[in-house]
Amino acid sequence: MELLAPALELLAGRRLAVLTGAGLSTDSGIPDYRGPTSVPRTPMTYQQFVGDEELRRRYWARNHVGWRHMHHAAPNPGHYALAAMESNSVVGGLITQNVDRLHEDAGSVNVIDLHGRFDQVVCLNCGDATTRTSLARRLEELNPAYAATGDAGDVAPDADADVAHTAHFVVADCLVCGGMLKPDFVYFGENVPKDRVAAAYDMVDDGDALLVAGSSLTVMSGLRFVRHAAKQGKPVVIINRGATRGDNLADMKLETGVSEALGYLAAELPGLLQQPA
Repeated sequence: MELLAPALELLAGRRLAVLTGAGLSTDSGIPDYRGPTSVPRTPMTYQQFVGDEELRRRYWARNHVGWRHMHHAAPNPGHYALAAMESNSVVGGLITQNVDRLHEDAGSVNVIDLHGRFDQVVCLNCGDATTRTSLARRLEELNPAYAATGDAGDVAPDADADVAHTAHFVVADCLVCGGMLKPDFVYFGENVPKDRVAAAYDMVDDGDALLVAGSSLTVMSGLRFVRHAAKQGKPVVIINRGATRGDNLADMKLETGVSEALGYLAAELPGLLQQPA
């Protein structure tokens, strides 16, 4: 891939920290939020979720349908390429803005799920955590007809499906205390836990360069790590279709398919790791 030759030269011999976004999971059938062909969305905020019962019912109805779609998504070649680069010591660690857990499914080990994980739910009252699979079984029992007829339509990266009829959906409460359940990922208007952010900064510090794959960097939760790496004088390479908020900070911006680019780097970089940067 001639387009990637300059990136290969820039990254050769360097241990990478990697930041990934929804653009990496599109090849797994999960639409992104802000790609060139993505459907415009207004995600629910944390304040709306906890403060409005009807909106919360609507969310869980849509999530119930979207979960079944997301649950069957499989890692794509880009996920496997990053796992291979970690096993070859090219990638030291991976920060992902995705909640789909596909990096872990592909074999990546040192992963920070910056925005949480969609396969787990947590009680906002007592803190009890349980799997999304077990909640799915409860929701199916509470809504048997809905589970049988729900149409996934368009599904967002947080498993929010485009379904219309949600008024009669029955929401499940915490089995421990009866409190409000919430997917264990960060909503818009909610802060990423400080210890998770600190661990991500440490991961960038430990790397010799930062590779961004499939993120528009629209939200500060990801952009701050690009700013951090650039401030340290570390090379920043961004692979993304479409403009990003970090383009002016990048040493190199590549508008190409994320999975294909990562596959190329996974094949070429291990042999160059010992060469001087």
